[in-house]
Amino acid sequence: MPIPDFDGSTFVAFTDISGFKQMMKKDQRAIRALDHFYSCGFSVLRQNQSVHGIFISDCGVLFSSDSPGTTSAKLESMLKVIEQLNRQLLEHDIMLTTSIAYGRFSYHQRVEFDGIEKNPVYGNAYTAAFLDNESGQPAIQPGECRIVKRGLDSEPLQSDERLVAQRNHFYFYWMVSSKDEVQRFTDRYADAYEQKYRGMLGAIKDAASIGR
Repeated sequence: MPIPDFDGSTFVAFTDISGFKQMMKKDQRAIRALDHFYSCGFSVLRQNQSVHGIFISDCGVLFSSDSPGTTSAKLESMLKVIEQLNRQLLEHDIMLTTSIAYGRFSYHQRVEFDGIEKNPVYGNAYTAAFLDNESGQPAIQPGECRIVKRGLDSEPLQSDERLVAQRNHFYFYWMVSSKDEVQRFTDRYADAYEQKYRGMLGAIKDAASIGR
């Protein structure tokens, strides 16, 4: 079923596969990752028709439809999709980074013929989500999902304890079930990064000592 044309204000998510460039050095791993990405995306969106998605290469652009509902309801639907997609891909050892922004978004189908497909996608919500994922500060990390504060009139989904406000974003901790688990997760995630740094430092020190 084709995606209906859309032009208005809504939530837009830009999500992509973490570490895909490294996967491409091993063709079969990259191909398997894309297969899982598309299959899981299809499965999740088929069950949540209030959110539409466009997938190309290792990236996906998701947007809330213009079906009736409050802004909070549309965000809730988007976050539900993001959580389900992340959880399904986690079963295949695949992590995503996801940035969500609110604002104007436009999608239109165009006349097509053999050899070309045209799907114009634009708007400040798409631009904000894409730029935040690519070069936002702080840099987004594997597995993270966050909402850009700019463009929001009020705090989103105050009833969801898994949304935590930071300077420029609201972070959505989809991998936990309550606020009490957020701190434990962030502490463990920080420890994992510290171990990675120490491992890299150890490798460099070992090589430096061997080269003397």
